[in-house]
Amino acid sequence: MATFNNGQFPVNLPVLDGKNYDSWSKQMKVLFNYQDVMDQVTNGVDPLTEGATENQRTQHKELKKKDFKALFIIHQSVSPDIFEKVGDCESAKQAWDILAAAYAGDQKVKKVKLQTLRRQFEQLLMEDKETVSDFFTRVAKLVNEMKACGETVSCSMRVEKILRSLSPRFDYVVAAIEESTDLDSMKVEELQGSLEAHEQRMNQRNSDKSKGEIALQAQQNYKDKKGKGKWNGNKGR
Repeated sequence: MATFNNGQFPVNLPVLDGKNYDSWSKQMKVLFNYQDVMDQVTNGVDPLTEGATENQRTQHKELKKKDFKALFIIHQSVSPDIFEKVGDCESAKQAWDILAAAYAGDQKVKKVKLQTLRRQFEQLLMEDKETVSDFFTRVAKLVNEMKACGETVSCSMRVEKILRSLSPRFDYVVAAIEESTDLDSMKVEELQGSLEAHEQRMNQRNSDKSKGEIALQAQQNYKDKKGKGKWNGNKGR
């Protein structure tokens, strides 16, 4: 990843390699907003009109500086091969649009992919030995892939889907949540926290139960050995 060490960009920049456009573009949008150049990337800079006032010329000069700043960031955030596509661009918008057209993916392809993702979302189930954290990570990854294809899954839809897809060991807590909580206003993070707390209690209970069973078995083994010892002693007389 490219790194700026001049104090103005104390971060590692994402690099577009041709296969990571969706994640790369999300990171770049955050960076553009942080550097206050998102408007130049999205809308470009209008040309200076004839007869512009001195104030307008000054404003235009500042906007062009932002535009070149954004273009420079793009140059630093693509692989050498991809740089050839945007190296001659005169504005950040021109470069950004070229990269989007080349790597964002054809709409027909996205439509087909979205159908597959919808089916995967509907069929998604928590595995018996899967942790709450791992399951929520799987859901989030699938939701992000759907978003990249143009479909946003609302928070309430995710909450309802998760509650329907949990393993049977969560049936009791699911029933309690559905009875006591307004699912339309519940946050995914709030649901995850509740389920993880329940999971911790179950794990602790199972751990205590296992320890008790081990202690009971050890006690029984001791009694059995003691009993055999007495019986053998009597037999030998």
